[in-house]
Amino acid sequence: MPLTTTGELVARARAARTAVAAFNIITLEHIEAVVAGAEAARAPVVLQVSENAVAFRGGRLLPLARAAAVAAEHAAVPVALHLDHIHSAALLDQAVDAGFSSVMYDASRLPYDGNLAAIRAAVDRAHAQGLWTEAELGEIGGKGAHAPGARTDPAEACAFVADSGVDALAVAIGSVHAMTTRTATLDHALLGRLAAALDVPLVLHGSSGVPDDELTAAVTGGITKVNVGTALNQAMTGAIREHLTNHPEAVDSRTYLSAAREAMARTVERITRLLSPS
Repeated sequence: MPLTTTGELVARARAARTAVAAFNIITLEHIEAVVAGAEAARAPVVLQVSENAVAFRGGRLLPLARAAAVAAEHAAVPVALHLDHIHSAALLDQAVDAGFSSVMYDASRLPYDGNLAAIRAAVDRAHAQGLWTEAELGEIGGKGAHAPGARTDPAEACAFVADSGVDALAVAIGSVHAMTTRTATLDHALLGRLAAALDVPLVLHGSSGVPDDELTAAVTGGITKVNVGTALNQAMTGAIREHLTNHPEAVDSRTYLSAAREAMARTVERITRLLSPS
């Protein structure tokens, strides 16, 4: 089906009090696995490309973006494309032509005033091109919004959203980027205050480290977009490692990449069913 927009998927999830899963992709196998898993769960999904992924691909956005767009157009469920954690205005300006409907501009490591100024400029630039925009906000003083111990203050968040014009806000409530163990405990009381104070959709980053019951409670508490990256890479790497351990003679990359793709698809199906039960 045709590409949909991130804003539309998030709005639908918010109205239904569910959450849309957004998966970071790096390879073609990531793309195929996310679409297959979402189709198995019969749930919409967002394919996310980070600035780090673009750097890994030699600084070229289009090869991965084109593959994601074609996969989305052949998917049996709605799929949107999102640029994630970008710092480059030049990359933002490539988004629309590459098929992206949304961007997450990241200035969260700056002090509050610097973060706000950078996001205000990015939002103006993005909105002029019709792009839905996301930012994140955590502890003041240059600390990353999803560093251990960082939290989003509701009063600051209200001012930040009003002054920046963002369409969605990633909030720091206890999750941390790149966690490889599912041991994070979320601050659900804080989430409740943020949900009551803000009139924009709330996003959870660092979700790979959050247990299932914590994730479902977060969705109940107001989270409407959930970003997932490390969990896919764990599934991929684990499957490749297991295959090569069991088949040390293997040289055909299709054998272990098939196992990796299937493992990632199972992870996607589980998470999307959890966030958006049918």
